[in-house]
Amino acid sequence: MSAEMTIPFNRPFLTGGEAAYLAQAMASLHLTGDGAFTGRCSKWLEEQIGCRKALLTHSCTGALEMAAILADVKPGDEVIMPSFTFVSTANAFVLRGAVPVFVDVRADTLNLDETKIEAAISPRTKAIVPVDYAGVSCEMTAILEIAKRHGLLVVEDAAQGVVARYKGKPVGSQSHLSALSFHGTKNIISGEGGALLINDDRFRQRAEILWEKGTNRSQFFRGEVDKYTWVDTGSSFLPSELIAAFLLAQLEQADTITARRIVIWNAYHAAFEDLEAAGLLRRPIVPDHCDHNGHLYYLLLPSLDKRTRFIEQLKQHRIQTVFHYVPLHDSPAGRKFGRTHGDLSVTRESADRLIRLPLWLGLEEQLERVIDAVRAAVGDDR
Repeated sequence: MSAEMTIPFNRPFLTGGEAAYLAQAMASLHLTGDGAFTGRCSKWLEEQIGCRKALLTHSCTGALEMAAILADVKPGDEVIMPSFTFVSTANAFVLRGAVPVFVDVRADTLNLDETKIEAAISPRTKAIVPVDYAGVSCEMTAILEIAKRHGLLVVEDAAQGVVARYKGKPVGSQSHLSALSFHGTKNIISGEGGALLINDDRFRQRAEILWEKGTNRSQFFRGEVDKYTWVDTGSSFLPSELIAAFLLAQLEQADTITARRIVIWNAYHAAFEDLEAAGLLRRPIVPDHCDHNGHLYYLLLPSLDKRTRFIEQLKQHRIQTVFHYVPLHDSPAGRKFGRTHGDLSVTRESADRLIRLPLWLGLEEQLERVIDAVRAAVGDDR
């Protein structure tokens, strides 16, 4: 890459194995969902994450929508979640008539603040939806204990958390239901795609039925029923075998991809240590008991104005940097469908100050260029 070329925020990485698996899928002439490649991907997720069952979906949004149906949320039910998240986290439950109850995030990890959950619980609360921001797990021990005390479900939005760990356990393996993303901006990709991870046997059979458009088709093909028919609500959540074939090539290289991303993440982290010490920015904080996956590297700048100038300065260097979520509680739909509990000052402040830096495999050759531009933009180009 020439130094004069633009460095994008994201660039999809191909392992080299995708074309061969796609060719195999096409040669098999099984192009619809739930074929051999779907099975291999599901098995990989079940073995590597340790969930009871993994169902590939066309998106993480689809996985969250399945989880909302399985959680049996009804109009007027409440679901506790952070406001600092993507719209799908809330939309999945709003579609069932539920009310998102937005609470603040922790100042260190920007994850759902577990100390604020209990006060937000009401007689209408049905579930807690933690979101693992930047591939760093929420405090699942505390969240699961709160849920158990109050008889609530935990639906984990682990879109950014594939192969990350919490206290040695894979992210997505502890909640009742968890959703992963394989969107083209994630670490492990299939263009569009996701997975629903089921860790509670109560949901296994119904999840499979929902996944198969409300039919007992899977039971029929296993010989458990003599015909398949419509037995429940459901929708078309399956991805095609082409998507699953592409995904399998990525999953098989998940450890290598993660290790390379962490090298880039660590290089950023070391490069900006002195700037943090000088009070010019704040780096990400990863608790000692969390193993992140290098999903993204962000900085918290002193103010919104500083961030706006930073983006423009990096743009002049032909480097694309981006902020992240507009807090859902401040959005038109968030005000219409949800409500807030408590002061969301950390959410508001972080959303105004946060900037994400490019992080993709192949960036290594241009990493110093990005680092130098960041240092100049925050006022220290030593």
